[in-house]
This record gives sequence, structure tokens and C-alpha cells, in this order.
Amino acid sequence: MSPVAAAPVDDVLDALFLPLEAGALRLPTDARVLFVRARDGFRLREMAHSGWRGEQSFKPFAEALERSRFRVEAHVEGEHFDLVLVLPPRQRDEARALFARAVQLAAPGGVVLACVPNAEGAKSAQADLAALAKQGGQLSKHKCRVFWTAPLDGTHDTALQAEWLALDTLRRNAAGYWSRPGLFAWDRIDAASALLATHLPHDLAGHVADLGVGYGYLASEVIARCPGVAALDGFEAEQRALEPAQRNLAEAQARAGRSVAVALHWHDVTAGLPGRYDAIVSNPPFHLGRADQPELGRAFIAAAARALTPHGQLWLVANRHLPYEATLTTLFSEVRAVADEGGFKVITARGVRA
Repeated sequence: MSPVAAAPVDDVLDALFLPLEAGALRLPTDARVLFVRARDGFRLREMAHSGWRGEQSFKPFAEALERSRFRVEAHVEGEHFDLVLVLPPRQRDEARALFARAVQLAAPGGVVLACVPNAEGAKSAQADLAALAKQGGQLSKHKCRVFWTAPLDGTHDTALQAEWLALDTLRRNAAGYWSRPGLFAWDRIDAASALLATHLPHDLAGHVADLGVGYGYLASEVIARCPGVAALDGFEAEQRALEPAQRNLAEAQARAGRSVAVALHWHDVTAGLPGRYDAIVSNPPFHLGRADQPELGRAFIAAAARALTPHGQLWLVANRHLPYEATLTTLFSEVRAVADEGGFKVITARGVRA
């Protein structure tokens, strides 16, 4: 899951649209506009018209846009727009690749317009876009910096653009797994997931789900450690994670020398699961931005309880301070702490209460 701005989304959107409202940027009435990393909010609903489209790869945000009747896709390519709006992520390689794509998606004479909260690296983001294409201007509002390119006429730094576009290509991380910048623990094996993998029982069998599969490390470990697993579903809210996960799970099957029926789903786990499972594993997310949001983990636990078979079992790992035990004991008749190491706890639960 890519981090999102800590500032309230409507403040960020209000700042983003300031150049249009202040007259610093002018658009023809029939302008084609693409909003990359689009977020729903009242300011977007006020500004957008039928010529506007959105790109959003994080499922809960994409669904919020759809509920507001905003046309949104996980990925847009091969088209050109008069204005490309961008809300860059904090991970710098991911943001640079996004700026390079934004310039690529802009039509001749088009403009790229971005907004970043000051506390989320606004100064660096502005410098990056200015290195790629001539700056057109900047404004500030709500402790956010909004900045844009001059009309693009083909004089941008094409070598730098190619270099930054390549930053989003799949690559092997330090542990040898396929990944890409911006995914959770993209460049390494997450310590909490590694702890859970170490304690997974070898007799997990049947149909298993991984909630928050990411680039596929934990699901790969299930295939490696649990020969009785015949089918595995991975659920992930960030669509950009699914391609590396597919590669990693194919390689995990090859290493194990057996075939597992793998299915990956671009899905918001908090909305519930479509199937029934003999076992579920998860390292659930607990924040969007910087603040802890343990309700996300609790929602994952509730979704798991509803999707487990009567004899199914849940295996999860979490930061030690997160208060999941009350939710677990409410939903399961048997809850057991398995490990407590390095600031993380592994818990298993079974016996879903009716």
C-alpha cells in the first residue's frame, strides 16, 4: 500500500485547485484532464466535469471515487491530456516515476500540476518536477505547496524522464523477490512477516488466503512451508503489487516443485471476502499516512472470522502495542499468543463464534 498524505484530503484538494481558481492556470472548457493518484473529496466534486478522468491503484480510494460517479481506472496509458493533476506519494523513486509518466501523458502544450503537503516533502517534490520540465509557477495553501510545469513543448529532459520511468519497473529486492518502489517493505523482507512465516505450522492445508498479500512474500512462504495447501488466494488493496506477487508466487511453486491454484485479487479486505477458507494468514495494515489506525487491523480480523470454515484458523502478526486481543477473543473461542519478538507478536485464533 502506498503512503498517503497526512494532511486532510480536502485541504490538499483545495490547494491543488488553487491555481485554476486564482487564474494562474487557465483551461479551455473542453479540456481533457487526468487526475493521477486521484482522491475523492468535495473540492474534486465541485471542480470536475465530464472531461475529467482519474487514475487510482489503491482500491478503497478508487471505490470512493466511483461512488462519487468519477470515472477512474487503475492505470491509464496511451492517451494525452491537456492537464495532468498529480498527488505524489512520499516514496521518492515512486514519485519520480509518477512525474515522468505525468509528463508522458500530457499533450503538447499541456501542463502537469502537483500538490504536496509541506510535511510530506513538498520542497523535494517540487525540485524533482522542476528538474524534469520547466517550472510554470507555485502557490501555497493549507500548509501545502502546489506547483506546475510551463506548457510542455517537447523541451523537457527526455533522458531524465526515461531514467525515472524505469524506476517503476519490476526489480528484485535485496531478498530476491520481485517488487517495485512504493509497495509495503518493497526493498526488503518485512521483519514482522518474517516472524510470522517462521511460526507457521507445516500442517496448514486446503484453501488458504493471505490478507494484504503485498508483493507475495508471506504467501510464498505458505507454499514453501505447507505442502498440504492446494489453493491460495491473495487479497491486496494496492493494484501495483499484484504483478510482482504473481511472479513471486510462480517462482515459489517452481521451488516447491508442485502446483498451487493461486488467485490474486485487487480487493479491499475491510469490505469482506468473497470465499471460504481453511486458514488465513495476515500481516494487516495499521496506518494510512503516519497515524496508527488499529481499526484497519480489527476490520481484517473481522473479515477473516466471517470467511473461515468452522474448523479454520487465523494466523496473524502485529506490532506489539496494537490492541487486537479484545477483537480476537470476541470473534474466536480460542486465541493463543505464539511469539513475542522484536516488537512484534504472532497470534493464532480458531473456533469462530457463531
